[in-house]
Parts: sequence; structure tokens; C-alpha cells
Amino acid sequence: MKARPGYPLPDVPADPTPDKLREAAARCRACDLYEPATQVVIGEGPPGARVMLVGEQPGDREDLAGQPFVGPAGRVLDEALERAELPREDVYLTNAVKHFRYKLRGKRRIHQRPDRWQVSACLPWLDAELAMVRPEAVVLMGATAAQALLGPQVRIGRDRGHRLDSELASLVTVTAHPSSILRVRGADERHAAMDALVTDLEAVVGWISG
Repeated sequence: MKARPGYPLPDVPADPTPDKLREAAARCRACDLYEPATQVVIGEGPPGARVMLVGEQPGDREDLAGQPFVGPAGRVLDEALERAELPREDVYLTNAVKHFRYKLRGKRRIHQRPDRWQVSACLPWLDAELAMVRPEAVVLMGATAAQALLGPQVRIGRDRGHRLDSELASLVTVTAHPSSILRVRGADERHAAMDALVTDLEAVVGWISG
């Protein structure tokens, strides 16, 4: 990995633990997202979790709380996990990017998709989490996470719910990001999108239980 001109490489601990990662990531200056963000948001969950769920980046609530998936998308994910009988406390939740990127609209902070170079600059932290947790299954939620780890050829609509070839874990698959369900307007369409997310998570449960 090469550092972007003007930015240092991430100083990732060689033997990562949750505390070491959190302390080191708080000092990260590998991209510019640390400047406007409130704090870094590293992943949460048991180091030996069998399943790791990876989203795009923390949102407004996550940025303020310092925890992943505690906002509206997190509530959608909690419901999907409960329906799929995959307890949240048994999975490791994280994001491809560890700082919240946003633009101001009045006093509101509106989510802004991270640039490709910002995603690349943050990947060493995700690699360290993968090395620390060593999950059996990795579920990449949304295009940013999927393409960051599997390449630009991945398409959520085409590839979701399938086992994909990757060295990340024994099972790697992709699904929609929970926040996409919040953007679906019609009630019937929103229920269908939620059912599809649950079905993808149920498949993961079946694979790791089989």
C-alpha cells in the first residue's frame, strides 16, 4: 500500500486487540476524514465471532456515540438479525471506513459517500480486524464494502446471497446495506427489501451451521 501524498500510512498494531486497534485508529491521519469527524468508530463484537458484518462507514449517530450501527440503519439491522436468528452479540460489526464523511445542510450532517482513495487508506484497519477476529463468514453490506474488498466487478443485485470466491474467510457473501431499506418509499417495497436482507442473513446462518 502506498500513502497518498501528504498523508502517512496507518500505524496499525502488529498484534491487534480491540483496545489496541481503537487507540491506534484514533491517531490515524491516513486520509482527511478524521478532521471533521467527532471520533473514530472501530468495530465491535467478540474477537472470536464466527460472522463479521461490514458496512460502508459510520453515520451521524455512530460518529457521536463512537459505536457502529447504533442509528436508524442499525435498528434495521437489529430487526433483520433477530428475524434471521443471528444474535447481534455473536457477530462482529464494523465498516470499511472508520470516520463519518458528511456535508452540512444547515445544521444537519448529511451522509456523503467516501471517495475511493479514502476507502483504500482505511483498509489496513479492516484487514487488522479480519486478522483479529478470523471469522468463518464475512458479509459485505453495500457496494462500498463489497467493492473495497472484492473489487469493482462485484454487483450487489447480481451477487447477493451467493457464496463468492475470496480468501477473506471460508464464506464470503454480499447483501444490501440496511440503510438502503430506509430509502425505499413504498411500504410493500420496503417490506420486500427487508425480507430479502433477512433471507441473505438466514443463508449465512444455514451455511455456518451446516
